[in-house]
Amino acid sequence: MSTTAVIKGVRLSAQKGRLVADQIRGLPVDRALQILMFSPKKGAGIIKKALDSAIANAEHNDGADIDELKVTTIYIDKATSLKRMIARAKGRGNSIEKQTCHITITVGS
Repeated sequence: MSTTAVIKGVRLSAQKGRLVADQIRGLPVDRALQILMFSPKKGAGIIKKALDSAIANAEHNDGADIDELKVTTIYIDKATSLKRMIARAKGRGNSIEKQTCHITITVGS
């Protein structure tokens, strides 16, 4: 039995999110939550919220025991970029892409 939580359009680059996701892949949820709680990276807080949601979904929808859950799969996909412009010298402009991503976490026993 596995339960999934998906967060779409997170204002975080996929590359930076994958650094955090690689740390918790395959771990029991209590250990994964401890790692995310004390990680200084921005993505850790966002992924912790997604993991909390997946745990709540497993408990409420499937009646799973929280102590037996572990992070079976976690992956972070690139989403659409927000395109912005910044003014430069002599009337020119440079484009800025603000990256976003989709986070998918599956927990199971």
